[in-house]
Amino acid sequence: MDERIVIVDSDTGQRLTEEQLDERAAVAIIQLRRRGVRAGDTVLICLPVGPDLLVAADAVIAVGGVAWPVPADLEAWVLHERIEASGARVLISDLPQALEAAEESRVRIVMSVADLSALHSYPNSRGLSTESDPLEP
Repeated sequence: MDERIVIVDSDTGQRLTEEQLDERAAVAIIQLRRRGVRAGDTVLICLPVGPDLLVAADAVIAVGGVAWPVPADLEAWVLHERIEASGARVLISDLPQALEAAEESRVRIVMSVADLSALHSYPNSRGLSTESDPLEP
């Protein structure tokens, strides 16, 4: 069976197949639900165009949320205005300028790309969640 490529990152050359997209989105859906994202919630996504953005948007839509992409290359003040205008309480980003711009907003949950792909992690408010659940022996 041919692997169908859905996106190629122009910077890194990373390819994402349909199967990989489905697998990564399934894990991201679990992580979004663990953090309380529900149908109708607006989720800001501030990532460069590429596989991670596609996975995040697919996962948000799959949980019934509203994916609100914000260009990653905006000036800090414009980024802050967009975040404020969204009224979102969830942000998916690895970019320091996005995290800083969200500080004085309604955003209470910040997730990194690593958070979306981690099978075991704790929900974390106002900061990147990088801890893992302890493995049971």
